[in-house]
Amino acid sequence: MSMLHHPVDQTGVEERIARFNTRSIKKESKLQGLRLALSMIDLTTLEGKDTAGKVRQMCYKAMHLADDLPDIPQVAAVCVYPNHVKTAKIALGESGIKVASVATAFPSGNSSRKIKLEDTKMAVGQGADEIDMVISRGAFLAGDVQFVSDEIAAIKDACGEARLKVILETGELSTLDNIRRASVLAMQSGADFIKTSTGKIQPAATMPVTLVMLEAIRDYYDETGIMIGMKPAGGISTAKSALQYLVMLYETLGPEWMSNEWFRFGASSLANDILLQLGKEKMGVYYSPDYISKD
Repeated sequence: MSMLHHPVDQTGVEERIARFNTRSIKKESKLQGLRLALSMIDLTTLEGKDTAGKVRQMCYKAMHLADDLPDIPQVAAVCVYPNHVKTAKIALGESGIKVASVATAFPSGNSSRKIKLEDTKMAVGQGADEIDMVISRGAFLAGDVQFVSDEIAAIKDACGEARLKVILETGELSTLDNIRRASVLAMQSGADFIKTSTGKIQPAATMPVTLVMLEAIRDYYDETGIMIGMKPAGGISTAKSALQYLVMLYETLGPEWMSNEWFRFGASSLANDILLQLGKEKMGVYYSPDYISKD
Protein backbone atom coordinates (compact mmCIF):
# COMPACT_ATOMS: atom_id res chain seq x y z
CA MET A 1 0.00 0.00 0.00
CA SER A 2 1.48 3.36 -0.99
CA MET A 3 2.20 5.98 1.66
CA LEU A 4 -0.55 8.06 0.09
CA HIS A 5 -3.37 5.98 1.49
CA HIS A 6 -2.57 5.70 5.18
CA PRO A 7 -5.28 6.78 7.67
CA VAL A 8 -4.93 10.11 9.45
CA ASP A 9 -3.73 10.20 13.06
CA GLN A 10 -6.07 12.81 14.53
CA THR A 11 -4.18 13.20 17.82
CA GLY A 12 -0.93 13.68 15.92
CA VAL A 13 -2.57 16.38 13.81
CA GLU A 14 -3.83 18.22 16.89
CA GLU A 15 -0.41 18.08 18.56
CA ARG A 16 1.30 19.48 15.46
CA ILE A 17 -1.24 22.33 15.23
CA ALA A 18 -0.60 23.22 18.88
CA ARG A 19 3.11 23.50 18.06
CA PHE A 20 2.53 25.79 15.05
CA ASN A 21 0.33 28.03 17.18
CA THR A 22 2.93 28.57 19.89
CA ARG A 23 5.78 29.62 17.60
CA SER A 24 6.95 33.13 18.31
CA ILE A 25 7.84 35.09 15.19
CA LYS A 26 10.42 37.91 15.24
CA LYS A 27 9.22 41.34 14.13
CA GLU A 28 11.17 41.43 10.85
CA SER A 29 10.00 37.93 9.87
CA LYS A 30 6.49 38.90 10.87
CA LEU A 31 6.46 41.88 8.48
CA GLN A 32 7.91 39.72 5.74
CA GLY A 33 5.26 37.08 6.48
CA LEU A 34 2.44 39.62 6.34
CA ARG A 35 3.59 40.92 2.96
CA LEU A 36 3.89 37.34 1.69
CA ALA A 37 0.38 36.50 2.97
CA LEU A 38 -1.02 39.57 1.21
CA SER A 39 0.56 38.43 -2.08
CA MET A 40 -1.15 35.04 -1.67
CA ILE A 41 -4.72 36.30 -1.35
CA ASP A 42 -7.43 35.61 -3.92
CA LEU A 43 -9.89 38.50 -3.46
CA THR A 44 -13.31 37.04 -4.06
CA THR A 45 -16.84 38.10 -4.88
CA LEU A 46 -19.26 35.22 -5.37
CA GLU A 47 -22.73 36.54 -4.67
CA GLY A 48 -25.91 36.16 -6.66
CA LYS A 49 -26.17 39.95 -6.73
CA ASP A 50 -22.70 40.56 -8.20
CA THR A 51 -22.69 43.31 -10.82
CA ALA A 52 -20.04 44.44 -13.28
CA GLY A 53 -19.59 47.54 -11.09
CA LYS A 54 -18.92 45.43 -7.98
CA VAL A 55 -16.38 43.35 -9.90
CA ARG A 56 -14.61 46.45 -11.24
CA GLN A 57 -14.49 47.90 -7.72
CA MET A 58 -12.88 44.71 -6.40
CA CYS A 59 -10.31 44.78 -9.22
CA TYR A 60 -9.51 48.40 -8.35
CA LYS A 61 -9.02 47.37 -4.72
CA ALA A 62 -6.78 44.50 -5.84
CA MET A 63 -4.53 46.93 -7.72
CA HIS A 64 -4.59 49.72 -5.09
CA LEU A 65 -4.61 47.99 -1.72
CA ALA A 66 -2.96 50.90 0.08
CA ASP A 67 -1.25 53.39 -2.19
CA ASP A 68 0.24 55.30 0.74
CA LEU A 69 2.01 52.25 2.18
CA PRO A 70 5.27 51.52 0.33
CA ASP A 71 6.35 48.02 -0.76
CA ILE A 72 2.87 46.57 -0.58
CA PRO A 73 2.58 43.57 -2.89
CA GLN A 74 -0.43 42.96 -5.08
CA VAL A 75 -2.84 40.16 -4.28
CA ALA A 76 -2.47 37.02 -6.39
CA ALA A 77 -5.86 36.93 -8.10
CA VAL A 78 -9.48 37.94 -8.07
CA CYS A 79 -12.08 35.18 -8.11
CA VAL A 80 -15.45 35.68 -9.81
CA TYR A 81 -18.30 33.81 -11.50
CA PRO A 82 -17.75 32.93 -15.21
CA ASN A 83 -20.02 35.71 -16.51
CA HIS A 84 -17.80 38.32 -14.80
CA VAL A 85 -14.45 37.02 -16.05
CA LYS A 86 -14.24 39.39 -19.01
CA THR A 87 -15.09 42.43 -16.84
CA ALA A 88 -12.32 41.47 -14.39
CA LYS A 89 -9.85 40.75 -17.17
CA ILE A 90 -10.37 44.21 -18.72
CA ALA A 91 -10.30 45.98 -15.33
CA LEU A 92 -7.03 44.33 -14.28
CA GLY A 93 -5.33 45.09 -17.60
CA GLU A 94 -1.57 44.63 -17.45
CA SER A 95 -1.42 44.51 -13.64
CA GLY A 96 -0.31 40.86 -13.59
CA ILE A 97 -3.13 39.94 -11.17
CA LYS A 98 -4.73 36.69 -12.27
CA VAL A 99 -8.41 36.09 -12.87
CA ALA A 100 -9.80 32.93 -11.27
CA SER A 101 -13.32 31.76 -11.96
CA VAL A 102 -15.47 29.28 -10.12
CA ALA A 103 -17.15 26.79 -12.41
CA THR A 104 -18.91 23.38 -12.39
CA ALA A 105 -22.24 24.53 -10.87
CA PHE A 106 -20.47 26.16 -7.93
CA PRO A 107 -21.10 25.85 -4.98
CA SER A 108 -23.23 22.66 -4.97
CA GLY A 109 -21.73 20.92 -7.99
CA ASN A 110 -25.13 19.32 -8.54
CA SER A 111 -25.41 19.48 -12.30
CA SER A 112 -24.67 17.38 -15.37
CA ARG A 113 -21.12 16.89 -16.60
CA LYS A 114 -22.08 18.53 -19.89
CA ILE A 115 -23.11 21.73 -18.13
CA LYS A 116 -20.03 21.66 -15.89
CA LEU A 117 -17.76 21.38 -18.93
CA GLU A 118 -19.60 24.21 -20.71
CA ASP A 119 -19.31 26.35 -17.57
CA THR A 120 -15.55 25.72 -17.48
CA LYS A 121 -15.04 26.35 -21.20
CA MET A 122 -17.02 29.58 -20.98
CA ALA A 123 -14.81 30.87 -18.14
CA VAL A 124 -11.61 29.89 -19.95
CA GLY A 125 -12.92 31.34 -23.20
CA GLN A 126 -13.50 34.67 -21.45
CA GLY A 127 -9.86 34.69 -20.31
CA ALA A 128 -9.80 32.99 -16.89
CA ASP A 129 -6.24 32.08 -15.80
CA GLU A 130 -7.49 29.66 -13.15
CA ILE A 131 -10.60 27.55 -12.64
CA ASP A 132 -11.91 26.71 -9.16
CA MET A 133 -14.15 23.64 -9.50
CA VAL A 134 -16.10 21.74 -6.85
CA ILE A 135 -16.05 17.96 -6.58
CA SER A 136 -19.30 16.00 -6.50
CA ARG A 137 -19.39 15.42 -2.75
CA GLY A 138 -22.48 13.22 -2.99
CA ALA A 139 -20.73 10.80 -5.35
CA PHE A 140 -17.57 10.84 -3.21
CA LEU A 141 -19.46 10.10 0.02
CA ALA A 142 -21.44 7.35 -1.73
CA GLY A 143 -18.12 5.70 -2.61
CA ASP A 144 -18.21 6.43 -6.35
CA VAL A 145 -14.63 7.67 -6.52
CA GLN A 146 -14.26 6.73 -10.20
CA PHE A 147 -17.04 9.19 -11.08
CA VAL A 148 -15.31 11.96 -9.10
CA SER A 149 -11.94 11.17 -10.63
CA ASP A 150 -13.27 11.09 -14.21
CA GLU A 151 -15.06 14.38 -13.67
CA ILE A 152 -11.93 16.14 -12.39
CA ALA A 153 -9.92 14.77 -15.33
CA ALA A 154 -12.56 15.97 -17.82
CA ILE A 155 -12.64 19.46 -16.28
CA LYS A 156 -8.83 19.59 -16.26
CA ASP A 157 -8.93 18.78 -19.96
CA ALA A 158 -11.44 21.60 -20.57
CA CYS A 159 -9.14 24.06 -18.72
CA GLY A 160 -6.56 24.11 -21.49
CA GLU A 161 -3.78 26.40 -20.21
CA ALA A 162 -5.69 27.50 -17.10
CA ARG A 163 -4.63 26.04 -13.76
CA LEU A 164 -7.23 23.93 -11.97
CA LYS A 165 -8.04 24.34 -8.27
CA VAL A 166 -10.18 21.49 -6.96
CA ILE A 167 -12.48 22.40 -4.03
CA LEU A 168 -13.17 19.46 -1.71
CA GLU A 169 -15.75 21.30 0.48
CA THR A 170 -14.13 19.78 3.56
CA GLY A 171 -16.98 20.86 5.86
CA GLU A 172 -19.18 18.29 4.09
CA LEU A 173 -16.62 15.45 4.11
CA SER A 174 -16.83 15.14 7.91
CA THR A 175 -13.68 13.11 8.68
CA LEU A 176 -9.97 13.79 8.27
CA ASP A 177 -9.65 10.38 6.57
CA ASN A 178 -12.20 11.45 3.94
CA ILE A 179 -10.34 14.73 3.47
CA ARG A 180 -7.05 12.87 3.00
CA ARG A 181 -8.66 10.48 0.49
CA ALA A 182 -10.34 13.28 -1.46
CA SER A 183 -7.03 15.22 -1.56
CA VAL A 184 -5.15 12.26 -3.02
CA LEU A 185 -7.96 11.53 -5.50
CA ALA A 186 -7.97 15.16 -6.70
CA MET A 187 -4.18 15.24 -7.15
CA GLN A 188 -4.13 11.92 -9.01
CA SER A 189 -6.95 13.14 -11.28
CA GLY A 190 -5.26 16.34 -12.45
CA ALA A 191 -5.67 19.06 -9.79
CA ASP A 192 -2.99 21.77 -9.90
CA PHE A 193 -4.22 23.03 -6.51
CA ILE A 194 -6.40 21.54 -3.82
CA LYS A 195 -8.70 23.93 -1.96
CA THR A 196 -10.65 23.43 1.25
CA SER A 197 -13.94 25.19 0.72
CA THR A 198 -16.38 27.22 -1.32
CA GLY A 199 -16.83 29.67 1.56
CA LYS A 200 -20.56 28.85 1.50
CA ILE A 201 -20.45 26.04 4.09
CA GLN A 202 -19.40 26.06 7.75
CA PRO A 203 -16.90 24.99 8.90
CA ALA A 204 -14.69 26.33 6.09
CA ALA A 205 -10.87 26.21 6.32
CA THR A 206 -9.44 25.08 9.64
CA MET A 207 -5.83 24.39 10.57
CA PRO A 208 -6.29 20.61 11.11
CA VAL A 209 -8.01 20.22 7.73
CA THR A 210 -5.33 22.32 6.03
CA LEU A 211 -2.53 20.35 7.68
CA VAL A 212 -4.02 17.05 6.49
CA MET A 213 -4.16 18.45 2.94
CA LEU A 214 -0.58 19.81 3.15
CA GLU A 215 0.67 16.41 4.34
CA ALA A 216 -1.16 14.73 1.44
CA ILE A 217 0.60 17.17 -0.93
CA ARG A 218 3.96 16.36 0.69
CA ASP A 219 3.44 12.60 0.39
CA TYR A 220 2.23 12.96 -3.21
CA TYR A 221 5.34 15.01 -4.03
CA ASP A 222 7.60 12.41 -2.35
CA GLU A 223 6.00 9.70 -4.47
CA THR A 224 5.72 11.51 -7.83
CA GLY A 225 7.98 14.59 -7.77
CA ILE A 226 4.95 16.70 -8.74
CA MET A 227 4.27 19.91 -6.80
CA ILE A 228 0.61 20.68 -6.06
CA GLY A 229 -0.66 24.00 -4.68
CA MET A 230 -2.86 24.52 -1.63
CA LYS A 231 -5.66 27.01 -0.94
CA PRO A 232 -7.43 27.22 2.40
CA ALA A 233 -10.58 29.29 1.84
CA GLY A 234 -13.15 30.81 4.17
CA GLY A 235 -12.82 31.63 7.85
CA ILE A 236 -9.25 33.02 7.85
CA SER A 237 -9.70 36.69 8.67
CA THR A 238 -6.81 37.80 10.89
CA ALA A 239 -3.18 38.55 10.13
CA LYS A 240 -2.20 36.45 13.15
CA SER A 241 -3.94 33.34 11.85
CA ALA A 242 -2.51 33.87 8.35
CA LEU A 243 0.99 33.82 9.88
CA GLN A 244 0.18 30.55 11.68
CA TYR A 245 -0.87 29.03 8.34
CA LEU A 246 2.42 30.18 6.79
CA VAL A 247 4.44 28.62 9.63
CA MET A 248 2.52 25.38 9.05
CA LEU A 249 3.14 25.61 5.30
CA TYR A 250 6.88 26.22 5.76
CA GLU A 251 7.34 23.41 8.25
CA THR A 252 5.27 20.89 6.29
CA LEU A 253 6.28 21.62 2.69
CA GLY A 254 9.35 23.84 2.93
CA PRO A 255 10.54 27.00 1.20
CA GLU A 256 9.64 25.97 -2.38
CA TRP A 257 5.94 26.33 -1.54
CA MET A 258 6.27 29.79 0.02
CA SER A 259 4.94 31.79 -2.93
CA ASN A 260 1.59 32.55 -4.50
CA GLU A 261 2.36 30.12 -7.27
CA TRP A 262 1.84 27.28 -4.77
CA PHE A 263 -0.21 28.73 -1.93
CA ARG A 264 -3.28 30.98 -1.79
CA PHE A 265 -5.66 32.26 0.84
CA GLY A 266 -9.31 32.53 -0.18
CA ALA A 267 -10.07 35.35 2.23
CA SER A 268 -11.20 38.82 1.28
CA SER A 269 -11.43 40.37 4.76
CA LEU A 270 -7.93 39.06 5.57
CA ALA A 271 -6.43 41.72 3.29
CA ASN A 272 -7.96 44.46 5.43
CA ASP A 273 -6.52 43.09 8.67
CA ILE A 274 -3.04 42.63 7.17
CA LEU A 275 -3.11 46.22 5.85
CA LEU A 276 -4.08 47.45 9.33
CA GLN A 277 -1.07 45.64 10.83
CA LEU A 278 1.36 46.87 8.15
CA GLY A 279 0.01 50.42 8.47
CA LYS A 280 0.54 50.27 12.22
CA GLU A 281 4.18 49.22 11.75
CA LYS A 282 4.81 52.08 9.34
CA MET A 283 3.02 54.86 11.20
CA GLY A 284 3.28 53.63 14.77
CA VAL A 285 -0.51 53.84 15.04
CA TYR A 286 -3.36 51.77 13.68
CA TYR A 287 -4.39 52.80 10.25
CA SER A 288 -7.93 54.12 10.25
CA PRO A 289 -10.03 51.37 8.65
CA ASP A 290 -11.91 54.15 6.81
CA TYR A 291 -9.03 54.30 4.33
CA ILE A 292 -9.38 50.68 3.38
CA SER A 293 -12.26 49.67 1.19
CA LYS A 294 -14.58 47.10 2.69
CA ASP A 295 -15.41 44.10 0.54
